[in-house]
Amino acid sequence: MKRIIAVLSVAVLAISSVMANGTNENTPSVKEYKTLNMYTALDAEEAKYYIDAFEAETGIKVNFVRMSAGEVAIRIEAEKNNPQASVWYGGSSTDHISASAKNLLESYKPNIDFTLADNLHASDNSWNGFYTGAIAFVTNTNFLKENNIEAPTSWQDLLNPVFKGQIEMAYPYTSGTAYTTFGTIIELKGLDGALEYWKEFDKNVHQYTKSGTACIARAGLGECAVGIGFSHDILSKGIKQGYPLVMTFPKEGTGYEVGGVSLIKGGKEMEEAKIFVDWCFSVSAQNLFKNYNRLPVNPKADVVEGSVKLSDINLVDYDAVQLGLSKNDNVKAWRDTIGK
Repeated sequence: MKRIIAVLSVAVLAISSVMANGTNENTPSVKEYKTLNMYTALDAEEAKYYIDAFEAETGIKVNFVRMSAGEVAIRIEAEKNNPQASVWYGGSSTDHISASAKNLLESYKPNIDFTLADNLHASDNSWNGFYTGAIAFVTNTNFLKENNIEAPTSWQDLLNPVFKGQIEMAYPYTSGTAYTTFGTIIELKGLDGALEYWKEFDKNVHQYTKSGTACIARAGLGECAVGIGFSHDILSKGIKQGYPLVMTFPKEGTGYEVGGVSLIKGGKEMEEAKIFVDWCFSVSAQNLFKNYNRLPVNPKADVVEGSVKLSDINLVDYDAVQLGLSKNDNVKAWRDTIGK
């Protein structure tokens, strides 16, 4: 009897231990991930749409802060001795390139089953491009009717006096969208020529904003006549929302972005961050772009009907690397010239 009682006592202790710890040596352990902290240059609503899907697929929780790409770069540099996030999600590659040159990013080659073109990643994979999109004009159709004019189809058209005080876009130093616009003019005219052009263009600008997408809804509401943004944002945040808008592209050529995702050097959740970067290139993640008209880089992903492919428009020879490396100097020249 004593032996039976002893055996039962051992069994009860073993069961109690399993209940307390949730496992025993024969039960596979469940990986516990840290909460992933990230900065994103995507609009908050759009970022949450993608991040919710990532959380559902992986079980990894994410905290994110939304800022324009230029603001993300400034924050990462200010926190370089004590990083508060591990991933920089979205924003034009020029900003990622500038940050990489300052040794603020960690190299990581995504675990993918296709090859990224050379212009879609850094040579050391300190940033990797997971979508693309071109700069376009968005114009309020009511304004066009009232003034009996056509939508602008060239950079020169934006200097038309009819648009005086009617154009909006973001600051080139806060927004990747706006810096891509400025970079496009630099590619067309050289820095000095771009600054001369901008002095005339600035006369027609009603206001500059921090966010590259703010002008789209404002044009739709008639608070300005023309905005400059990325085609995918114009489609998803403007035209598809039912605003009276039309999208056009400059015939001289337009610039484009490669949207980047990067690991922040010294980030505290590197394992989780790498899982997120890999996920960004998956078919399931890339197919989510259909809701926002972004152009995926995974060849197996779908491109939503109505999206404008880079192959469909006239592009300038956009040197993202050089524009990224020279961003500080270019922005300083812009601010010195325009005074903003």
